[in-house]
Amino acid sequence: MASDPLDNLVRIGRLKAEAAGGEEIAGLVRSGLARLADAKNRRSSPESRFDLAYNAAHALALAALRSRGYRAENRYTVFQRLRHTLDLPDEKWRVLDRAHRARNLAEYEGDVDVDAHLVEAVVRVAGDVAAKVSKLRPADSSA
Repeated sequence: MASDPLDNLVRIGRLKAEAAGGEEIAGLVRSGLARLADAKNRRSSPESRFDLAYNAAHALALAALRSRGYRAENRYTVFQRLRHTLDLPDEKWRVLDRAHRARNLAEYEGDVDVDAHLVEAVVRVAGDVAAKVSKLRPADSSA
């Protein structure tokens, strides 16, 4: 489909068209689900829960993108394309946008100020992404 937004991003160099194997996608899903389960553990620190939830969301979102036959150069693009890969509403991927900015501040500037509301929101959205990824049809992952 020539007007597919993902194909348009390939043309401008934001994505690469690259088929993925089922093992790769399954590994990303396993990793995402394991991290999500750990992120739900309220005995862990908010910083740990945030890190786990953020990385779970990324692994699951990447599985969705890879299942469509694309690869991104950066995490932000993976989250931003959730509207096209999983039909995730904008308000949900925007939670991941906030998380991405918070993660960058923590990783690159040492500013680890994690808001409990953001942690819960990222856990919730990662769960939504996991639910949608679990419904991918086998044809979705044969790209």
